[in-house]
Amino acid sequence: GFPLRSSVRARHFVTKMSFNRAKIYKKNLNPTPLELLVAQAFLDLEAASKDLKADLHELQIAHAKEIDVGASKRAIVIFVPFVLHKKFRKIQTRLTRELEKKFSGKHVLFIAQRTIMSTHINRYKGKQLRPRSRTLTSVHEEILKDIVYPTEVVGKRTRVRYDGSKLLKVYLDRKEINSIDYKLTTFASVYKKLTNKNVRFMFPPQA
Repeated sequence: GFPLRSSVRARHFVTKMSFNRAKIYKKNLNPTPLELLVAQAFLDLEAASKDLKADLHELQIAHAKEIDVGASKRAIVIFVPFVLHKKFRKIQTRLTRELEKKFSGKHVLFIAQRTIMSTHINRYKGKQLRPRSRTLTSVHEEILKDIVYPTEVVGKRTRVRYDGSKLLKVYLDRKEINSIDYKLTTFASVYKKLTNKNVRFMFPPQA
């Protein structure tokens, strides 16, 4: 068998993994190394921060992935179960700040998991069975809002280029320019990766 110290270390590792996995809402799938790191960061913050402890205790993540956002930088996108989305938003600004410190300044974004339902018409009743919130357009709109939260989208415009491709221009609340201006490239890269749509985030000109 294992020497005592190795056995203790092994039990500690298994216990730690169990705690980490409790923070990950994933059915029948093993968490990735990144997801375990995010889960551990949640547990560390829960233990260290009295302000976040109560709210973090009941939160879980669904999935996490790193996305290349250009200039040799990567962002961490954390997908959260839709039912916990509003609870995350209560502490999201503070949680994002703390996680970005833990992950060496990588930008951290939270996005609710949503399911896109394919179009299906019930011919007998002549009705569309899927709710609007499950359409591709609606889900992409909500992803956009999640990416920039807590900043508000104040306007959108679609520009059709000469080659027929489209560029979505998204105008954000100018009051937030100092706090998010440096993240606009990250926002655009993440939105492109998740939706395959080109977007440019900007602020409306000053009146």
